[in-house]
Amino acid sequence: MPFAVDDRRHMARARQLAERGLTSTKPNPRVGCVIVRDGEVVGEGWHERAGAPHAEVHALYDAAEQAHGATVYVTLEPCSHHGRTPPCSEALIEAGVARVVVAMTDPNPQVAGQGLAKLRAAGIEAQSGLMQAEAEALNPGFISRMSRGRPWVRNKLAMSLDGRTAMASGESQWITSASARSDVHRLRAQSCAILTGAATVLADDPSLNARLEGFDEADQPLRVVLDPYLSISPDAKMLSLPGPILILTTSQEEELIEPLAERGAKVVKLTGNGDAIDLHEVMAYLAELQVNEVLLETGATLSGAMLRQGLIDEMVIYMAPHLMGDQARGLFHLPGLQEMSQRIQLDIMGIRAVGEDWRIHARVKSEEA
Repeated sequence: MPFAVDDRRHMARARQLAERGLTSTKPNPRVGCVIVRDGEVVGEGWHERAGAPHAEVHALYDAAEQAHGATVYVTLEPCSHHGRTPPCSEALIEAGVARVVVAMTDPNPQVAGQGLAKLRAAGIEAQSGLMQAEAEALNPGFISRMSRGRPWVRNKLAMSLDGRTAMASGESQWITSASARSDVHRLRAQSCAILTGAATVLADDPSLNARLEGFDEADQPLRVVLDPYLSISPDAKMLSLPGPILILTTSQEEELIEPLAERGAKVVKLTGNGDAIDLHEVMAYLAELQVNEVLLETGATLSGAMLRQGLIDEMVIYMAPHLMGDQARGLFHLPGLQEMSQRIQLDIMGIRAVGEDWRIHARVKSEEA
């Protein structure tokens, strides 16, 4: 049965509600729900944080007895399994709703169509696929982790108009304006983890935390440092700030691990060869930690390695209106690119002004494309 105009309107509202959980639901997906009876909205809800009631439960509570015989619009298939909260599919059945419209099925193998099947078995009309692309765009990391076994990686970069990220001396603060840096804090806030390399920590001593007005410190993303030789100092600024720190290394030297652990960092040994940690193992390990979205903030060497190994999904590039010269450093270290046929192709998803800078959103083209 085709979807009506009103169906699209209510699902658009459900997606709008889901966005309220953009920074707080990790590692869970962002989900919104609207309940409509006799053409009127009687209940709304969204998932606020992991362990709290899901969007459907909030909306059912809001609708109360008016949920009976109503239509439910939800951006993600209602869960069918017992996790930290009871199954939402059962709550909808108990409430006596007549119809459920879902934007996308749940990629979690524990659900994967079973929630819709439960609803249909109970005599509830259940449809899916309304505004699916818009719903998927809300949760690229959750989908990636469930379907590919690794997080979605977003590479944040700042460059001059001539594509440079630092002067030849290494000086890089600040390339972009305060407006662009504020936009980066929003990217950090919605990420489960921020990934960088030891060289960046040694050169810049960054905080790598989300600094937004009203942002809950409990929602600070995990800061992950790839440090094969455990070269960063226990006095690094990030180790004095709220939020979890994970240091991934290949070092076996316990005397270097202890002072970092005393500052609150978790140090984990992974496989690697010399100064190169296995990046695919890094991604798999982060997926085990239920990391959905990774914001990669680092230099040209690690960014280049991630790009060469197919581990960058999208880029957010802030371009400043100045020139830094041909001796300055480029965005990516990509040795071996000699011919035009070897170029890495991108899809430009959008360009907009951020203060005096330009923000370019690009996706790495898949081989299939």
